[in-house]
Amino acid sequence: MTDPLFEVIDATWPAASVRQAGGFLIREGRGGGARVSAASLIGDLANADIDAAIAAQRDLGQEPKFMLRPGQEALDAALAERGFEAFDPVVILMADLAALPRDVPPVTAFAHWPPLAIAREIWAENGIGPARQAILDRASTPKAAVLDRSRDRAAGAAFVAIHDRIAMLHALVVAPEFRRQGLARAILAEACRWAAAEGATRLSLVVTRANTAALALYRDLGLTPVCAYHYRRETRT
Repeated sequence: MTDPLFEVIDATWPAASVRQAGGFLIREGRGGGARVSAASLIGDLANADIDAAIAAQRDLGQEPKFMLRPGQEALDAALAERGFEAFDPVVILMADLAALPRDVPPVTAFAHWPPLAIAREIWAENGIGPARQAILDRASTPKAAVLDRSRDRAAGAAFVAIHDRIAMLHALVVAPEFRRQGLARAILAEACRWAAAEGATRLSLVVTRANTAALALYRDLGLTPVCAYHYRRETRT
């Protein structure tokens, strides 16, 4: 049975296509990053075929990689034996929306859809290029872009979508010259306000362990780590 949190990830940040091979779910990412291109085990490892999963990913023109979820230590060890290196350890955080801030200062952050051109520009300038923006465009759940303004100009943006009453925040960026000024808090508060109005009861998000500043901010706001996972890929030379 699929963990509900991973169902939320798949629904709110979807791959271009999915198929099955060797007991694994194969995602087609089209350059959108590991979250939408890594294979994940969907059955019993004893009956799975890692080689078939690798071949299916190569058929898509993708680097073979796997998402390792809690309880998949045997698969993790099997991939390590094959020389697959671990990368991007990730933490999923979550909190009840009722416990999170929703007060947004006037004329700062606002939710909308489709994204304004300036929101797309902010994303593109801060590492969320066309391949990742295509992910949020194809999400079919209730969704919104959140644009933040500071000093009369666009300063940050994020994407939020809902699945099964859980909102998940993605692609939060703040322009370098506006960081450490509380903009991320304002964006999150507006995302919470929008999500609650849409009937969500909880907010979740995914952060790499290396992003210690973001982890500290989210914990300070009341989000709690509830799950963790990582990836493995063929060792690069």
